[in-house]
Amino acid sequence: MYKQKQTTKTMKPETTAIHAPNMVKSATGDVTMPISLSTTFLRDENGEYPGGHMYSRVSNPNRSALEKVITELECGADTCAFSSGNTAGMSVFQALKPGSHIIAPDDMYWGFKKQLMSIFADSLTFDFIDLTNLTAIESYIKPNTVMIWAETPSNPLLKITDIAEIAIIAKKHQLLFACDSTFASPVLQNPIALGADIVMQSTTKYIGGHSDVLGGSLTTANNNEFWDKIRNIQQIGGAVPSPFDCFLLLRSIKTLAYRVKGHCENAMKLAQYLENHPKVEAVYYPGLASHPQHEIAKKQMKNFGGMLAVLIKGEVANAKKVVNSVKIFAQATSLGGVESLIEHRASVEGPDTKTPQNLLRVSVGLEHIDDLIADFEQALS
Repeated sequence: MYKQKQTTKTMKPETTAIHAPNMVKSATGDVTMPISLSTTFLRDENGEYPGGHMYSRVSNPNRSALEKVITELECGADTCAFSSGNTAGMSVFQALKPGSHIIAPDDMYWGFKKQLMSIFADSLTFDFIDLTNLTAIESYIKPNTVMIWAETPSNPLLKITDIAEIAIIAKKHQLLFACDSTFASPVLQNPIALGADIVMQSTTKYIGGHSDVLGGSLTTANNNEFWDKIRNIQQIGGAVPSPFDCFLLLRSIKTLAYRVKGHCENAMKLAQYLENHPKVEAVYYPGLASHPQHEIAKKQMKNFGGMLAVLIKGEVANAKKVVNSVKIFAQATSLGGVESLIEHRASVEGPDTKTPQNLLRVSVGLEHIDDLIADFEQALS
């Protein structure tokens, strides 16, 4: 039988990340939570489940620990863990009533935009707008509008949405407000503390941090009827992470705060170098004073993250030449791992993309910054 260690909401994120998930087995005294692979759990003579779990699709000790620590890091009331970030976001859309209208960002992550335009095209309606233009949002609200979905920083343009201001608009019109905070991670940004109802993470990214596990999470500010629908979709639909996936994520969360500090430090230095390079047209990084929403980022983020977008001067061939010339940066999709990644984002998103053709999305890893700068220097020259 497992006994949950007590934690307190007053702990700093670094401490919460290490101690909130710990489950101590009374018989052996495990300091690190063991992996519980059982798919089913014993019932007592009354048909109850004394261990708190009945079937692993519904709950599992490792998943419960993962959901607990993410809840605390997100300053929320409850969390549902999923098998991928796309499944997490899709569960929100599934929980909406048919005919509902959603306001979403014009540069919404292409995977979610594709979901809305294909899977939910017959059941939901939506408008993709510039959420950085606060004065325009209310003109898109309709009688059947039920949700504003924000993404900040956005993928891949690194736009910053003012979470607190969007929350005010959402509450004024009694709308749900969901925020994809994947680029920030819970240690850099807490949308719930700023007024969001639901925060979404692709745990594959910074929370996992090692490019070796797929996952997603939703955290709610309140346990309410809508959240019950999401929990039901998770448990009945069954798109849940395995115990081993949860174990890997719990392991990674312990170092999340310190990994993110390194990502932020390297990203800022690389962004400053690239901004001054003669072959670079522009750099989108919220930590730069040149970023259009730099002041908003300063207000709502503890630091500016490890992601940046680089616009290479000239034709698209120039941008593709850079991604094919780097030696340390791996040309690959995804982000948030310890290794640096780079990709020509428009070619990933397809012919309908709104991403500039000369844009490179860069996930800055934890290598030495001198080596990363030197790699870009030789690729650009």
